[in-house]
Amino acid sequence: MSSWQRLRGRILTPNISETKLDVRGFNVKSPEARDRLESVGRYFLAGYALAAEAGQPLAAEAGLEKLPTAFRGFAYEGAAMGFAVRDGLPIGGRRHVEQFLAGRADRHIYMAYVGVGWAMARIPRFRWSTLYAPDPLLRWLVLDGYGFHQAYFKTRQYVHEQYQEERFPWPADGPAEYASQVIDQGIGRASWFVGGTDPDVVAGFFARFPEHRRADLYSGAGLAATYAGGVNRAELERFWDLAGPYRPQVAQGSAFAAAARIRADLVVAHNELATQTLCGMSPAEATKVTDEALVDLPYHADQPAFAVWRQRISDTFASLGRC
Repeated sequence: MSSWQRLRGRILTPNISETKLDVRGFNVKSPEARDRLESVGRYFLAGYALAAEAGQPLAAEAGLEKLPTAFRGFAYEGAAMGFAVRDGLPIGGRRHVEQFLAGRADRHIYMAYVGVGWAMARIPRFRWSTLYAPDPLLRWLVLDGYGFHQAYFKTRQYVHEQYQEERFPWPADGPAEYASQVIDQGIGRASWFVGGTDPDVVAGFFARFPEHRRADLYSGAGLAATYAGGVNRAELERFWDLAGPYRPQVAQGSAFAAAARIRADLVVAHNELATQTLCGMSPAEATKVTDEALVDLPYHADQPAFAVWRQRISDTFASLGRC
């Protein structure tokens, strides 16, 4: 590694203290939950640092693949953010994310697109044209990542004061009014961290949001509860009870997390526990629900295909009694 690569890594990589729950002012449910969430942040930054230092995007793979299974997906998310930030810089070239996704990161495409959304929050809007997210279905996950970032780093504004983005200007071909719903999914996912994985605290946050926003918030929290974990069966059941009318959306988010874990071959015990509790099935079965919902998905309808996909999954779980 050259001196320039090391220097670039030091300049671009955020300080590890930014992931500490005490620094962020997040709820600490227990030492175990704090360790889980801070480990997520630590491995995210490990992936980011690998991207910041890599001479070529695929050079980051070796380091990423050595990381623990439970946290490797977060590292790929961080790496995607790092490469997207590099794409957004006025020097250093473009196509870093594109080249990254041409390798093993394709298996982590859900998390990679979310990582691009983190970069969206860190680069000027006039550089958003550099963001690489060509999949017309999954590109909406970029806004999930943006929403997570804003709720994580601007917690008072986005979580406690329920700020909502209006007429968001990305993607350029819209529809702008749908963007805020996906951003809310990211806010819901981040709220799982802000609440320290405590179901009562997280549900308390959501209760203060306008009713029309809660379905997307619960969807994001269901995804986080499944992908990141930090809870036992009793706590998952408590979250399920608290979700009330939004249980189909919780199941939908959980199924999304299962699909991401299955695609990347990163399924661990807490993923199994969460999908059994929130979806009533295994990760593989929950992933099958998401796959079947893709059949004949309309791409030129009044709603984005991503919105239709999510609704189909929620409807399936409702029809199976997950409500």
